[in-house]
Amino acid sequence: MQGMMLEWLNAGFRLFHVVAAIAWIGASFYFIWLDLSLEEPPRNKRDRGVKGDLWSIHGGGIYEISKYRLAPPRMPQTLHWFKWEAYTTWLTGSGLLVLLYYVQAQSYLVGNGTWLQSPAAAIAGSICFLAAGQLVYETLVRSALGRRAGTLAVALLVTLSLASWLAFQLFSARAAYIHMGALIGTWMAGNVFWGIIPAQKAFVADVGAGREPDPERARFAKLRSTHNNYLTLPVVFAMLSNHYPFLYGGEYAWFLLVVVGALLAWIRHFFNLRHQGQSRPGVLVGAGLALICVALLTAFAEHGPGIAEKNDGAAASPVSSDSASAMVAEHCSGCHAREPTMGGFQAPPAGLVFESEADLLNHRSRSLTAISSGYMPLGNQTEMSEEERGRLLRWLQSQ
Repeated sequence: MQGMMLEWLNAGFRLFHVVAAIAWIGASFYFIWLDLSLEEPPRNKRDRGVKGDLWSIHGGGIYEISKYRLAPPRMPQTLHWFKWEAYTTWLTGSGLLVLLYYVQAQSYLVGNGTWLQSPAAAIAGSICFLAAGQLVYETLVRSALGRRAGTLAVALLVTLSLASWLAFQLFSARAAYIHMGALIGTWMAGNVFWGIIPAQKAFVADVGAGREPDPERARFAKLRSTHNNYLTLPVVFAMLSNHYPFLYGGEYAWFLLVVVGALLAWIRHFFNLRHQGQSRPGVLVGAGLALICVALLTAFAEHGPGIAEKNDGAAASPVSSDSASAMVAEHCSGCHAREPTMGGFQAPPAGLVFESEADLLNHRSRSLTAISSGYMPLGNQTEMSEEERGRLLRWLQSQ
């Protein structure tokens, strides 16, 4: 009963989280496109304080959109704000983090051989990791670097690289990727809460009182909005990664996350330039070729991390199918069975059933990565020894 309710909560929060994220990302993409696509308005509009306008068609109608330098001659009674998409995405994402990685910390948060080996320490580490990451971001963006876009971008990339490496030292591999997604998502929600909305409120108050709005506030809000636009694709990649063990299970998975995230942000740059009327296909082609190279390097890797080390000196020891079957039954089938016996699981994770060595072979590539990285068994609750891990890996490689 309790396990089923946890599954329903997980599904509900996940659905709410995805829908809110779609709304937030859609609004971010739309308003960046809108701002970069504005054209010089005709004279009659300029005289009324219009900075730029554009015409568009959607839903069977034509829209005329104008942006004022400050405000219209008369403020509208209803002014639509865009903030709850961001807040709801962050709140539901935090709920998912608690439900999956805190409530089931031993299974999902604690990693094999990581620095934090107790659930309580791992949960505390998770909270500190996200809080410290947010503090570092706020410090950087509010410093003098905030006026030098290129230098700030490099500083943030270095920060994310260090955070990615640290996440893999603190948490399980899968949780490390999720925490990087949560960290970037926290930066983005913080940009809305700490920068964009306060600046907009101050702008409306100044205009309403007949004061000249503070241009520094507007610049600061624009900077944060731009950051959110470039971080969108990297955060989506980090959040989707939990479905692909080959991404987070590699020896240099922390670096892979940074490289792919940076390339996705560069792809976003191509579209932002295009919105401004600048066609630079080299940006898109270069980023695409780089991603293909990364994929090829990953695909042609001889085997998963640690396999060579675990096999070292024991390659001459063959492993029988009966021995492999016994290890599958002991270390895999508790969770990955049609009817799991491990507490907290109502169905096999990811729909993968491992009740025999044949089942393991059907998913050989994923099994190699998950077992060699130490991610499976989850939290090593079945206490698989390194000798057993090496024997099962040798058997998988020999098939």
